[in-house]
Amino acid sequence: MSKFVKQLIIDGVSERLKGVQYLLLVNVSALNANANKDLRAFLASKNINLMVINNSLTERATKETCLAPLFKNLAGTHAVCWGADDIVALAKEVVKLTKDKAMKGLEVKGAVLDGEKMDAAQAVEISKWLSREEQISVIIGQAVGIGAMLSGQLIASGGALASQIVKISEKEEAAPVV
Repeated sequence: MSKFVKQLIIDGVSERLKGVQYLLLVNVSALNANANKDLRAFLASKNINLMVINNSLTERATKETCLAPLFKNLAGTHAVCWGADDIVALAKEVVKLTKDKAMKGLEVKGAVLDGEKMDAAQAVEISKWLSREEQISVIIGQAVGIGAMLSGQLIASGGALASQIVKISEKEEAAPVV
């Protein structure tokens, strides 16, 4: 391959990965053509990109980015996935696919998140984290729960006070006037 063609590939990979903060490294070489097509269609429907890479050219393309640690001394056939809402949603979808019988041969090989390289086990562990939406719902639930508890306590105190005032006023009305 000529230097010109290599530079075109490096530029193309750089452009596609521009602004990407996390990647999942996968092996798709054991998939047959139909499974590969189905995998790409499913990932595209989830807004996830898949790109088979040339290790050395991708290492050059990501040289000064937070993705660089993933491609240092990488050997073998690999593809990278990126997209979805966050790394957790991406990992959940890909790990779910690795358990599908139709996708036999798809395996997670690693990940990079915030410039930190992770091995396959760590990448699979990411899929067990709470997704962004789940984290937001937990935080909102906690905030609303505290507010609901506080308002309940305030209403209960006010209700007890109002009840006491009603009892006192009823006593005064029932008392004989001398």
